[in-house]
Amino acid sequence: MTTSNVIEKPRLSVKTQTIGALIALISAVALPQIVHVIGAVSGMGTSLGEIFLPMHMPIILFGLLTGSYSAGIAGLLSPLISFALTGMPSSVMLPFMMIELCAYGICSGLLRNVKLPVIAKVLITQIAGRLVRAGAIAVGFYAFGSQVNPAVILTSITAGLFGIILQLTIIPLAVYRLKEADNE
Repeated sequence: MTTSNVIEKPRLSVKTQTIGALIALISAVALPQIVHVIGAVSGMGTSLGEIFLPMHMPIILFGLLTGSYSAGIAGLLSPLISFALTGMPSSVMLPFMMIELCAYGICSGLLRNVKLPVIAKVLITQIAGRLVRAGAIAVGFYAFGSQVNPAVILTSITAGLFGIILQLTIIPLAVYRLKEADNE
């Protein structure tokens, strides 16, 4: 990558990255619970989580803001902590969500300093995370006899299309607003 494709951003302190990871982690655990409560009240159950993808948004956002280490760790741990506190995601999907969210955090963090529109960074991150998840599910199914059939990959993309579009809309706006606030 040439230097013209890289944005020079100040290196964040360990403290800032740690705070970013904690905020991303808390958000990635709390947002799905809010969505699930709304789903329970509306009678839609947990399907709203599959539609809105609430765990993904804070991990991708904080990867773009704080970098790959903090977002990758938050992505890896948030499904595990959510499972420990609430039993969601299901134990069958837990390892795959941990891998997927970790990939989102790492990928978005690696794109943090790349000179691209934020929407392109989010799209690249979404594709990379889904490909990593698809690979993990395929390996789990074919090599280890996992109960998760690879067909779930396409099903989850179609079910989560609204959430994917929401991420492509909200994350660039959030990054823009945070940059604007930082410049004030």
